[in-house]
Amino acid sequence: MQLRLELRCSPLGDLLLVTCGAGKLRALDFFDFEDRMRRLLRLHYGTPEIGEADAPATVSRAVDAYFEGDVTAVDGIPVETGGTAFQRSVWAALRAIPAGETRGYGMLAAALGRPSASRAVGMANGANPVGIVVPCHRVIGANGALTGYAGGMERKRWLRAHERAATGSSLS
Repeated sequence: MQLRLELRCSPLGDLLLVTCGAGKLRALDFFDFEDRMRRLLRLHYGTPEIGEADAPATVSRAVDAYFEGDVTAVDGIPVETGGTAFQRSVWAALRAIPAGETRGYGMLAAALGRPSASRAVGMANGANPVGIVVPCHRVIGANGALTGYAGGMERKRWLRAHERAATGSSLS
Protein backbone atom coordinates (compact mmCIF):
# COMPACT_ATOMS: atom_id res chain seq x y z
CA MET A 1 0.00 0.00 0.00
CA GLN A 2 1.26 3.45 -0.88
CA LEU A 3 0.22 6.42 1.23
CA ARG A 4 0.91 10.14 1.02
CA LEU A 5 1.91 12.23 4.01
CA GLU A 6 1.42 15.99 4.17
CA LEU A 7 2.59 18.17 7.04
CA ARG A 8 0.04 20.94 7.52
CA CYS A 9 0.02 23.87 9.95
CA SER A 10 -2.83 24.39 12.39
CA PRO A 11 -3.46 26.56 15.46
CA LEU A 12 -2.77 23.44 17.57
CA GLY A 13 0.56 22.61 15.97
CA ASP A 14 1.55 20.80 12.83
CA LEU A 15 -0.80 18.11 11.59
CA LEU A 16 0.04 14.95 9.69
CA LEU A 17 -2.48 14.16 6.94
CA VAL A 18 -2.16 10.68 5.45
CA THR A 19 -4.13 9.92 2.30
CA CYS A 20 -4.22 7.10 -0.22
CA GLY A 21 -4.19 7.25 -4.01
CA ALA A 22 -7.99 7.31 -4.04
CA GLY A 23 -7.88 10.60 -2.11
CA LYS A 24 -9.30 9.17 1.11
CA LEU A 25 -7.98 10.22 4.49
CA ARG A 26 -6.34 7.27 6.25
CA ALA A 27 -4.86 9.09 9.25
CA LEU A 28 -4.74 12.54 10.81
CA ASP A 29 -2.65 13.20 13.87
CA PHE A 30 -0.50 15.84 15.49
CA PHE A 31 3.18 15.99 14.55
CA ASP A 32 4.27 15.27 18.12
CA PHE A 33 2.27 12.02 17.99
CA GLU A 34 3.78 10.76 14.73
CA ASP A 35 5.06 7.55 16.37
CA ARG A 36 1.52 6.70 17.54
CA MET A 37 0.14 7.40 14.07
CA ARG A 38 2.75 5.21 12.38
CA ARG A 39 2.04 2.40 14.87
CA LEU A 40 -1.66 2.54 14.01
CA LEU A 41 -0.89 2.55 10.29
CA ARG A 42 1.34 -0.52 10.68
CA LEU A 43 -1.32 -2.24 12.78
CA HIS A 44 -3.99 -1.65 10.15
CA TYR A 45 -1.98 -1.93 6.92
CA GLY A 46 1.22 -3.85 7.63
CA THR A 47 4.14 -1.80 6.35
CA PRO A 48 2.73 0.77 3.95
CA GLU A 49 5.04 2.94 1.89
CA ILE A 50 4.59 6.50 3.08
CA GLY A 51 5.95 9.24 0.85
CA GLU A 52 5.76 12.97 1.33
CA ALA A 53 3.16 14.51 -0.96
CA ASP A 54 0.32 16.97 -0.72
CA ALA A 55 -3.07 15.69 0.34
CA PRO A 56 -5.86 16.22 -2.17
CA ALA A 57 -6.87 19.89 -2.23
CA THR A 58 -10.39 19.01 -1.05
CA VAL A 59 -8.95 17.46 2.11
CA SER A 60 -6.48 20.28 2.79
CA ARG A 61 -9.07 22.99 2.16
CA ALA A 62 -11.60 21.30 4.45
CA VAL A 63 -9.07 20.98 7.29
CA ASP A 64 -8.07 24.64 6.88
CA ALA A 65 -11.74 25.72 6.80
CA TYR A 66 -12.39 23.78 10.02
CA PHE A 67 -9.72 25.76 11.84
CA GLU A 68 -10.97 29.01 10.28
CA GLY A 69 -14.37 28.43 11.91
CA ASP A 70 -16.35 26.26 9.48
CA VAL A 71 -16.41 23.31 11.85
CA THR A 72 -18.61 21.25 9.55
CA ALA A 73 -16.14 21.50 6.64
CA VAL A 74 -14.48 18.20 7.63
CA ASP A 75 -17.79 16.31 7.60
CA GLY A 76 -17.51 15.61 3.88
CA ILE A 77 -13.91 14.38 3.88
CA PRO A 78 -13.86 10.79 2.63
CA VAL A 79 -12.27 8.55 5.25
CA GLU A 80 -11.11 4.96 4.92
CA THR A 81 -9.61 3.20 7.90
CA GLY A 82 -8.50 -0.24 8.89
CA GLY A 83 -9.59 -1.57 12.24
CA THR A 84 -12.13 -4.15 13.31
CA ALA A 85 -15.77 -3.99 12.30
CA PHE A 86 -16.61 -2.81 15.84
CA GLN A 87 -13.96 -0.06 15.76
CA ARG A 88 -15.22 1.16 12.40
CA SER A 89 -18.79 1.23 13.76
CA VAL A 90 -17.62 3.36 16.70
CA TRP A 91 -15.73 5.69 14.36
CA ALA A 92 -18.83 6.05 12.17
CA ALA A 93 -20.88 6.87 15.29
CA LEU A 94 -18.32 9.53 16.22
CA ARG A 95 -18.77 11.19 12.83
CA ALA A 96 -22.50 11.40 13.54
CA ILE A 97 -21.97 13.59 16.63
CA PRO A 98 -22.66 17.16 15.50
CA ALA A 99 -19.97 19.79 16.00
CA GLY A 100 -20.41 21.59 19.31
CA GLU A 101 -22.07 18.59 20.94
CA THR A 102 -20.73 15.76 23.07
CA ARG A 103 -21.66 12.19 23.88
CA GLY A 104 -20.63 9.86 26.66
CA TYR A 105 -19.08 6.45 26.06
CA GLY A 106 -22.21 4.77 27.41
CA MET A 107 -24.42 6.79 25.07
CA LEU A 108 -22.33 5.71 22.10
CA ALA A 109 -22.42 2.08 23.21
CA ALA A 110 -26.21 2.23 23.55
CA ALA A 111 -26.54 3.88 20.13
CA LEU A 112 -24.56 0.95 18.69
CA GLY A 113 -26.95 -1.53 20.31
CA ARG A 114 -24.30 -2.66 22.81
CA PRO A 115 -25.20 -0.80 26.03
CA SER A 116 -22.70 -2.72 28.15
CA ALA A 117 -19.78 -2.01 25.81
CA SER A 118 -18.79 1.46 27.02
CA ARG A 119 -15.22 0.31 27.78
CA ALA A 120 -14.89 -1.21 24.31
CA VAL A 121 -16.19 2.05 22.86
CA GLY A 122 -13.54 3.88 24.87
CA MET A 123 -10.81 1.59 23.55
CA ALA A 124 -12.01 2.08 19.96
CA ASN A 125 -12.19 5.81 20.54
CA GLY A 126 -8.57 5.80 21.73
CA ALA A 127 -7.46 3.85 18.66
CA ASN A 128 -9.04 6.31 16.23
CA PRO A 129 -6.45 7.00 13.50
CA VAL A 130 -8.26 10.02 12.06
CA GLY A 131 -8.47 12.65 14.79
CA ILE A 132 -10.60 15.79 14.34
CA VAL A 133 -12.36 14.43 11.22
CA VAL A 134 -13.51 11.40 13.21
CA PRO A 135 -14.20 13.59 16.25
CA CYS A 136 -13.14 11.54 19.25
CA HIS A 137 -12.66 14.87 21.07
CA ARG A 138 -16.48 15.07 21.31
CA VAL A 139 -16.62 12.13 23.73
CA ILE A 140 -16.74 12.80 27.47
CA GLY A 141 -17.08 10.79 30.65
CA ALA A 142 -20.46 9.74 32.05
CA ASN A 143 -20.33 12.54 34.62
CA GLY A 144 -19.60 15.15 31.95
CA ALA A 145 -15.90 15.31 32.76
CA LEU A 146 -13.24 15.50 30.09
CA THR A 147 -11.48 12.20 29.63
CA GLY A 148 -8.29 11.31 27.80
CA TYR A 149 -7.44 12.46 24.32
CA ALA A 150 -4.58 11.09 22.23
CA GLY A 151 -3.57 14.62 21.20
CA GLY A 152 -3.51 15.84 24.80
CA MET A 153 -6.14 17.39 27.04
CA GLU A 154 -5.28 21.00 26.14
CA ARG A 155 -6.00 20.24 22.50
CA LYS A 156 -9.25 18.54 23.43
CA ARG A 157 -10.31 21.60 25.40
CA TRP A 158 -9.34 23.86 22.50
CA LEU A 159 -11.22 21.78 19.91
CA ARG A 160 -14.36 21.69 22.03
CA ALA A 161 -14.22 25.45 22.71
CA HIS A 162 -13.56 26.14 19.01
CA GLU A 163 -16.61 24.11 17.99
CA ARG A 164 -18.83 25.63 20.68
CA ALA A 165 -17.85 29.15 19.58
CA ALA A 166 -18.44 28.34 15.91
CA THR A 167 -21.84 26.72 16.49
CA GLY A 168 -23.04 28.97 19.30
CA SER A 169 -23.46 25.91 21.50
CA SER A 170 -23.60 26.47 25.23
CA LEU A 171 -22.70 22.87 26.02
CA SER A 172 -19.61 22.49 28.18
